[in-house]
Amino acid sequence: MTFLDQIIERKREEVERLKEEVGSDPYHPLHGEIKRRHLKRFQNALRKKGVIAEIKRKSPSKGEIDLSLDPIKLAQEYEAGGAVALSILTDKEGFGGTIKDLEEVKKEVRIPILQKDFIIDPLQIKEAINAGADAILLIVAVLKDQTGEFLRIAEYLGIDALVEVHTKEELHFAIEAGATIIGINNRDLKTFKVDLSNSLELIKLLPKECIKVAESGIKSVEDAQELFEEGFDALLIGETLVKAKNPKEMLGEMNDSC
Repeated sequence: MTFLDQIIERKREEVERLKEEVGSDPYHPLHGEIKRRHLKRFQNALRKKGVIAEIKRKSPSKGEIDLSLDPIKLAQEYEAGGAVALSILTDKEGFGGTIKDLEEVKKEVRIPILQKDFIIDPLQIKEAINAGADAILLIVAVLKDQTGEFLRIAEYLGIDALVEVHTKEELHFAIEAGATIIGINNRDLKTFKVDLSNSLELIKLLPKECIKVAESGIKSVEDAQELFEEGFDALLIGETLVKAKNPKEMLGEMNDSC
């Protein structure tokens, strides 16, 4: 069983527990329909070109990154450094994040927030909206032929969706599903191997009109500059910024490269 398979199994258990909580409490914030006007804040922010700065305490591939980080303080540094958006990991076991991190950061920043998790059920989308997320992550390797269905649910509920791919096959799934924001992940979720050239190859197959995002393995200003020059609208950067001595300064340099 791959890491991704393990994550999906765990998410199924988490979703079942969440459904039980919602079903047993008529006053639960996720009880009933959650829908809002689709403002497309995340989508519009990415059209300006820049960095989506990520907040995470650890990862399955790298282990502990910074378990003591203050998500609000880091988010404010990112915003001051010119991040066009934030990405917040809300998966606790694998990444050390919670939905509460998103809720608290949302109150303190003005830039849009992407909730990054492994979504397998529409209830998770409602949870993201209720927490204040402007966008969710839909991973084709997780959803496969359900990707289009989840995209339509997100659109109906009023939230942007970043559709993540790693292979040509997944990219075709995303395009056929109607994705307008496509992220190319340089990390293989099954092996954890990172290859920056994955973004450089797959961007050639992306529709001109879609918003193009490169994810994972971006370590330097030089990496950022190369990806922006190849046509990416945004770069999603996590570990490099979390570990930086001065995240604000490094973020500014990466943004300047676009």
